[in-house]
Amino acid sequence: MGIVAANRKYETWLTAQLKNEIVKPDLRRKREKMRDSAFSFLRATYWRWAENILEICPDAATAPAVLAVGDIHLENYGTWRDREGRVVWGVNDYDEAAEMPYVLDIIRLATSAVLAGRRNQISLKEITTSILTGYQRGIDSPRAFILDRNHLRMRNQFVVNEEARAKFWQKMDLQHQEALKKKSKPKAPWRKIFADSLPERIPLVYWPRIAGTGSLGRPRWVAYGTWRNGPILREAKALVPSGWIKAHGGPTQFKLIQAAGGPHRSPDPWYNVEGSLLVRRLSPNNHKINLDAQPGLLNPDILRAMGRDLAAAHLSEPGRRHAVLRDLRTRKSRWFREGVEKAAKAVSGEYAEWMNSAR
Repeated sequence: MGIVAANRKYETWLTAQLKNEIVKPDLRRKREKMRDSAFSFLRATYWRWAENILEICPDAATAPAVLAVGDIHLENYGTWRDREGRVVWGVNDYDEAAEMPYVLDIIRLATSAVLAGRRNQISLKEITTSILTGYQRGIDSPRAFILDRNHLRMRNQFVVNEEARAKFWQKMDLQHQEALKKKSKPKAPWRKIFADSLPERIPLVYWPRIAGTGSLGRPRWVAYGTWRNGPILREAKALVPSGWIKAHGGPTQFKLIQAAGGPHRSPDPWYNVEGSLLVRRLSPNNHKINLDAQPGLLNPDILRAMGRDLAAAHLSEPGRRHAVLRDLRTRKSRWFREGVEKAAKAVSGEYAEWMNSAR
């Protein structure tokens, strides 16, 4: 099935999963974003990756399974504050988390770097070597990236400065003022998950939000309130079963919290799931990486850090480390590089098909 027909089939499935509450204008935005670049196309079509990747890299099927991120890519990292108020950096989106061979996450992360990179910016070999080296270190010695004391270079790159902080609140205040005029609000389950995430009951103002790429089409709301003379922001979005589960079957329960909160993580305490809704805190330092705003991301140091944090996320459940270590020893770096090359070629081919169909 070609990508155009496959996308129509996926949108029909998504509509059914959301019980016809799909946000159709956002779906149109998503289709347009799929035209922006091969990297954006990859981000928007994890379901398609899940369908095809074992045909592209059949040897990956024999790798040990872990609770994997699934939709991992360069912009699926960011910062948040943990229970101690420290700024933490790492993987921060687990919507597609599911049990699958661990190597698929490494291949997808490297594929995203290949598709995002400009010619001569960084080589395929540098990308794959950096990510695989970081991942091996993370399996050997898993740890969270706490930026408050260590990792000075990462702190300078990812912790927002005062100008960015001011812009964040200016944007949110403007949206708040617009929402006051419209007086819209989500249904009762959304209001409950927002209320449950707050330090105490306070009046809230709500507005729908457009964000992300792969999750466009799913309802997403923001709640804004004032508590003890300062603003509070929460965001919630609708969840659907992982694209991996859609393609390969398996338990449909959401595993976001398990994936985010393993023993080698320092999780966001406001990141929570109730039913089929995910809620998280919004703040200047609860944000995702943006390639356009941070063009220096494609360097070996950051790619090694991404690989290392991905490994820590893979160890969220006990008994996985030794199986992964044994398998890593049997896989040569060339195998990994060839897998990434094949995956990037396949995604680029479908991106070209999508572009040609849209003319």
